[in-house]
Amino acid sequence: MKVLIADKFEASGIQGLEALGCEVINDPSLKDETLIDAIRNSEADVLVVRSTKVNEAMLAAGKLSLVVRAGAGYNTIDVKAASERGIYVSNCPGKNAVAVAELAFALILALDRRIADNVKELCAGKWNKKEFSQAQGLKGQTLGLIGLGQIGSEMIVRAKAFEMNVVGWSRSLTPEKAAEMGILFRQTIAEVANDCDILSVHVAMTPDTRGVINKAVFDLMRDGAMFINTSRAEIVDQAALIEAVKTKGLRVGTDVFANEPATPTGEFSDELIGLPNVYGTHHIGASTNQAQEAIAAETVRIIQTFKETGKVPNVVNLSEQTPATHVLVVRHRDRPGVLAHVFNEIKAANINVQEMENIVFAGAQAAIARIALDAPLDDATLNLIQAGNEDVIELNLLRL
Repeated sequence: MKVLIADKFEASGIQGLEALGCEVINDPSLKDETLIDAIRNSEADVLVVRSTKVNEAMLAAGKLSLVVRAGAGYNTIDVKAASERGIYVSNCPGKNAVAVAELAFALILALDRRIADNVKELCAGKWNKKEFSQAQGLKGQTLGLIGLGQIGSEMIVRAKAFEMNVVGWSRSLTPEKAAEMGILFRQTIAEVANDCDILSVHVAMTPDTRGVINKAVFDLMRDGAMFINTSRAEIVDQAALIEAVKTKGLRVGTDVFANEPATPTGEFSDELIGLPNVYGTHHIGASTNQAQEAIAAETVRIIQTFKETGKVPNVVNLSEQTPATHVLVVRHRDRPGVLAHVFNEIKAANINVQEMENIVFAGAQAAIARIALDAPLDDATLNLIQAGNEDVIELNLLRL
């Protein structure tokens, strides 16, 4: 199996893949047309990326079977185009949760104590204890969390260590689950924004979350409150955020920006970072050695499972619901040609198979096949299946 890695990747991960017998090509410089050429010329089976964007042209260029996002978010990959070509897309959720939570709290502390401004003044040869001795402190403050997956859960642990109150919202959160987590349940994002001193966002980028933190949310926040974003820039209405900084004195700590350079180094300009009380980092939330080693190990596990079983852990682009309307249950003797006969008759009836499984009984003398179909088989076809092969024991057609 050939694995093409188009970003900087941990040596332990490369060694792990080579130990599996994979041919590994690692070139962090590959982008755009050069990546298309590399996919085509290498005939890679698997593409591994971190921040590199994967578009339709790249997916169409070679014979990829799997794209692994060595990280959690996969909005940089054209998942729709991959699905249309039968290419698995997988990710490594939760492996960077601690690293991202640590950075989020670093931004909170830095804003509260104005760390960057302190350092800037000292480096300029200025001593200003009078100005910088003013800070609120975190104890007793209320942290509002939008998203309570693995990163959000790590935020709760750290907030409790600082003796903070926590309110939260997520699509799956219930009052009972919130009580178990030791936080206060809120039904909407708006309620969290209204009730917190610090609002921190930890949701994945999806069509539903694009721009979900908007002017209505910022209008509900208290003057001088903090807003922390270590998720994705697209989740936030950037114009509304800039307005809130200017009009409400909102203090912002962000690791993500709307116009980030496509390369690890480069020129950067963003109106937000030029405003007072805005601290930014270089999209480094997951970039600790601990996190990257964990992500590398998970990437190796995904590829190993795919190589050895054909199954893909953490796959993100399988259909949750197929167009299947019926299931054909075939009890049969476990002999060659039985299922081929069944599928030939289904094909002749111009009906499509959506999913199937074949379960073998102990002793491997008999099995049951469950075949999901996008339309019902008529009685004539069922009779042909039953009578056309003596190893077909019983048929049942079930409506879903």
